[in-house]
Amino acid sequence: MPLILTIETATKLCSVALGRDGVVLAIREINSEKLAHAEKVNVFIAEVMEEAGLSLKELDAVAVGIGPGSYTGLRIGLSAAKGLCYALDKPIIGLSTLGTLVAAARMEHSDLQGILWPMIDARRMEVFAQPYTTDGKPLAGSAPLILDEAWAGLPEPRVVFGDGADKAAHIWAVQSIITHLPRIRPSAAAMLPEANTRFADGDFDDLAYLVPEYGKGANLPDRQSGVENAKMG
Repeated sequence: MPLILTIETATKLCSVALGRDGVVLAIREINSEKLAHAEKVNVFIAEVMEEAGLSLKELDAVAVGIGPGSYTGLRIGLSAAKGLCYALDKPIIGLSTLGTLVAAARMEHSDLQGILWPMIDARRMEVFAQPYTTDGKPLAGSAPLILDEAWAGLPEPRVVFGDGADKAAHIWAVQSIITHLPRIRPSAAAMLPEANTRFADGDFDDLAYLVPEYGKGANLPDRQSGVENAKMG
């Protein structure tokens, strides 16, 4: 029964959880506009270990969200995870933040119908998104997506969620074919089942070469329209 620490900092949510065999033992998180990741992530790590009455040396692995998402948040989370794994000689597991959003949505809603579209805010009306099946399997890779009425009007049932979807609630409100799940966040607790499976399979990442998936460069000249991105699904 592996003891795994999970860290997710790709969005405004700073979340740290400790789990054994996929079951949450302790969790700390804060959702702040001020992006308190730098000041909170190591404090949260210490607090979840203390609450569980365990030491860092007892960890079997550390799982960390690798985005897409905030440049600063991702660097902070990955640096914390890598530092722990290097110091403790433990394996590291990088997990998609969009995949964690899907896991969080499926934990809260058991009867989802249509293509699942987790969305992470990328400012203005742009998001990082990726289509998934209702059982949590990716249908295509993640990509920037511009939310507009053309994308919303496509004739296929979709479920949208994440902070990127929340900012476009006015679009979903007039589209009966789209289900919007508000306030779904990529909690570190939702990372534990996949992290546990990856551990059981021995599916670890290279500590030296694991890098964040920022979603796009600082300047992306050829951003696709919403309709073009929707064809991924």
